[in-house]
Amino acid sequence: MKVRMLVLVVGLVIGVMISVAGAKSPESAVHLFAGQTADAAADALAEVALLQAGGGTWERIVVGRVYYLSGRKDRGRAIFDAILADKPEPSDWIRIGRVYYEGGDWAEAKKMFEKVLEKKPKDADWLAEIGAYFNLQGDRQRAEELFARSFAKESKNDRNTAMAAGSYVGVVPKR
Repeated sequence: MKVRMLVLVVGLVIGVMISVAGAKSPESAVHLFAGQTADAAADALAEVALLQAGGGTWERIVVGRVYYLSGRKDRGRAIFDAILADKPEPSDWIRIGRVYYEGGDWAEAKKMFEKVLEKKPKDADWLAEIGAYFNLQGDRQRAEELFARSFAKESKNDRNTAMAAGSYVGVVPKR
């Protein structure tokens, strides 16, 4: 029974891989999701999305987010690691940090945010946003240091001020 199940699973995986490789869009690959379980449909569509993303880092982060937040953390992390291994921009670091935060992994999110602060220490928007994440995690001292730096750069930015305000009452930043 176990051998038969293994053969079926391997066959399904190979079939999805062949279908995905030949699919140029979800529209041309309706068979990848129509009538499939939610997990199978999500996996097949995410693979198509990854092909569609090509080398685009933002696009691949979106696909990695789907994997990571759906519990396929290893697959999402592999996508993120590949992006970070290839001369990432600060915007890549913050986007990945947001996914880790959303997925409940503060330790990884914090690493990403610290990298952003290292690469772009004077970006008022990111200082405020990252400060909000620190505040939400209970590190008010670090948060307020980042808020002060942000406001010193842009004292009249309503979005940054609102993000800081929200973080004191549990509101996650939204960009």
